[in-house]
Amino acid sequence: MTTATQNEPAGALPAMQTPPVVSPQDWEAARQKLLVREKAQMRARDALAAERRRMPWVEVEKPYAFEGPAGKASLLDLFEGRRQLIVYRAFFEPGVYGWPDHGCRGCSLGADQVGHLAHLNARDTTLAYASRAPQADIARLKQKMGWAMPWYTIIDSFDADFGVDEWHGHNVFIRDGERIFRTYFINNRGDEAIGTLWSYLDLTPLGRQESWEDSPAGYPQDPPYQWWNWHDSYVEGAAPDRKWVEVSEAGEAAFREQSAREKAAGEACPSCSGTAS
Repeated sequence: MTTATQNEPAGALPAMQTPPVVSPQDWEAARQKLLVREKAQMRARDALAAERRRMPWVEVEKPYAFEGPAGKASLLDLFEGRRQLIVYRAFFEPGVYGWPDHGCRGCSLGADQVGHLAHLNARDTTLAYASRAPQADIARLKQKMGWAMPWYTIIDSFDADFGVDEWHGHNVFIRDGERIFRTYFINNRGDEAIGTLWSYLDLTPLGRQESWEDSPAGYPQDPPYQWWNWHDSYVEGAAPDRKWVEVSEAGEAAFREQSAREKAAGEACPSCSGTAS
């Protein structure tokens, strides 16, 4: 790719080898062709998440301790009464570039991607950050950057024991009463796309907890869409809103009907259609 010249009009792309410019019909054909591969990738991702839900668990027997806004906290406390817990090790502490005004640039970029936690909490899942900075500094940073996730201070060997003493990563846990189990760990490049509700839930042993998922028998599952709510309107234990159920069911039926038509068209004329449901 070459650099732009002074003779280029304002707003013009710099000189580079761009794709061809085609008609809307040819563009749609190219999109449909790529869509086949995109849907295959989506199904592969779903299959990988299903395999992740079947990974073995290891019990956490050591009584780890943290400092939180209310004082000492155990690993069990970090669940906040929910069944699942995701702990992200963020680097904000003396010796990290940016201290004391900022955390690690990469960890901060990740924190900026975190969506509203009410939706994650509605799936019985808690997200927590953990660093070695004192709580006063963590509170100051959260206020400065507009972050709302629970954020604890590591005061023992939690980071070393769970592979995040020298590098960032997400550890995933589930509890059965007071027994805690580690179920998954992801770091390095796997961390870069984490932050949406769906990316978090796909890391957990219970998944998105929707009926279309391939999960072991007995796992909690609801119809897709129906549990969704405005982030200020979730009520624990409340049944899905009846009107929203009607809307979501109608939308799901229309989507399935369209997918069936596209699939039938593709089977009748494979060269005419690149769609796949």
